[in-house]
Amino acid sequence: MALIEVNYLSQALCKITALQVFIPNDLNPEEQNANPYYGREMRVLYLLHGYSGNQTDWIQGTTICNLAKKYNFAVVCPAGDNSFYLDQEMTGAKYATFIGEELPSYMENLFGFSGRREDTYIGGFSMGGFGSIHTALKYNRKFSKAAAFSSALIINEIINTGSKTTGSHTNSFYQDHIFGPRESLKTSEKNHEYLLCQLLEKKERLPEFYLACGTEDFLLPHNREFRDFLKEKGVPAIYVEAPGGHDWDFWNFALTPAVQWMMEG
Repeated sequence: MALIEVNYLSQALCKITALQVFIPNDLNPEEQNANPYYGREMRVLYLLHGYSGNQTDWIQGTTICNLAKKYNFAVVCPAGDNSFYLDQEMTGAKYATFIGEELPSYMENLFGFSGRREDTYIGGFSMGGFGSIHTALKYNRKFSKAAAFSSALIINEIINTGSKTTGSHTNSFYQDHIFGPRESLKTSEKNHEYLLCQLLEKKERLPEFYLACGTEDFLLPHNREFRDFLKEKGVPAIYVEAPGGHDWDFWNFALTPAVQWMMEG
């Protein structure tokens, strides 16, 4: 197994960025022959961290490496800073473009990963859950499945209440910078619900969704709201609630069935 730290100059972000890549490429022949998942091309899962995190979170905090070894897929964990994985007009740092276009292309060229939609997935927790849903919708021709845990789907709260805080560490200036003016957010490409409606209107292929949230999580109402929105639009999705908070215990609990859903399909 190879765990690689990559630093490269991202044109989308206008800076050198860091990511971690895990590749299960050293199983012995006996292990591979006994595992049906090594009879197909290696798949790729892009995993997005939450607010205040970095590219090491998924590798250090979860069992993702063991799951990658079992199901024969590479894991790519980029640094998303506190961007919500959205393009930022003020700074020119295009995080949505980076995650949805530049990074997959760079990984495919660097490591020879499959570029096929059916082999390319995305996931994340909290801010990264928002990012995985938004990216899968904006780049629906690249990602076929998205797994989102405890997603920070706060856009409707901002639209409906004018709230400009996602938590104790953010403020109105931050949210104005990330999401833009409240009055234009309803029909903004930064709005995941707007993106989904646009895809439905154009009869485009949708990604498949696996959504999970703990019943003690402060973001539970937002996740239920998105579940209900998908149901209202006739979009099938797996939605899981279980005891747990906004923490690694819940994300580790939710990770295994989500990966099984991705890789066994």
